[in-house]
Amino acid sequence: MAVSGTIDAHVHLMPPRLMAAIRKSLSAEAGWTFDHPTEREAMEAELRAAGIDRYIALPYAHKPDMAAELNGWVLAAAEDSAMAVPFATVHGDDDVAAVVRAAFEAGAGGLKFQCPVQECGPADPRLDPAFELAAEYDRSIVFHAGTAPMFESSPHVGADQFEQFVESYPEVRACAAHMGTFEADAFMEFAREHEQVFLDTTMALSPRSADVLGFDPSEIGDDQLAELSESVMFGTDFPNVPYPYEAERRGLIERELSEAVYADVFRRTAERFLGER
Repeated sequence: MAVSGTIDAHVHLMPPRLMAAIRKSLSAEAGWTFDHPTEREAMEAELRAAGIDRYIALPYAHKPDMAAELNGWVLAAAEDSAMAVPFATVHGDDDVAAVVRAAFEAGAGGLKFQCPVQECGPADPRLDPAFELAAEYDRSIVFHAGTAPMFESSPHVGADQFEQFVESYPEVRACAAHMGTFEADAFMEFAREHEQVFLDTTMALSPRSADVLGFDPSEIGDDQLAELSESVMFGTDFPNVPYPYEAERRGLIERELSEAVYADVFRRTAERFLGER
């Protein structure tokens, strides 16, 4: 199944040392191993070979005082790319407003929060200046807001916290990564009720999802994907995917959904999330 202009809405583009540290942590905590390249040109070659036209480049800052430099690196890398849509990040203990405003002024298309790792989430009042600026600049936000794969005890994730954000910032487009797993039903209900709520399929709908995420993709039915196609967008977590890139898409293609649904999931929903439609 080929969709013209396919967008991968969940790709990580970060400096080599940081990416190596993230992979080391994931390997230690989840036992994952990785074969995909992490250098931008090599990443983009693999994405192009898989039929990807553009991707959303997501950084995240696991400690204070690194987000500004990290955002600058991502934005500079994206300047040399015809594929990358750069997002920015900020830590709750940073000068949040200054870091985010600088990133938006420099061209960042939105913000990414890896909530349990960054220890700041969608209901954290420290991030209110970031959320207010997202509204002011009409930028989007990606949250790792669910409890998968190993964050069920984290106080920074969960459907209740995401709901607080949605109610407080109804004008901000917000994506819950990984279909909101392990609380997918609650997050899909948010998408039904709020047009500014989005979900990405990252690692949740692959044939490997049960092994690596601990989530059975059959829990989300074809009828649910069809109903919510304008809110669901294709994502992968590339290059930090512990299986072949194509496996992520295969889980969707094998469902044999309609052409209109596939057009939404593989392109049009991401365009809406980015404010392009």
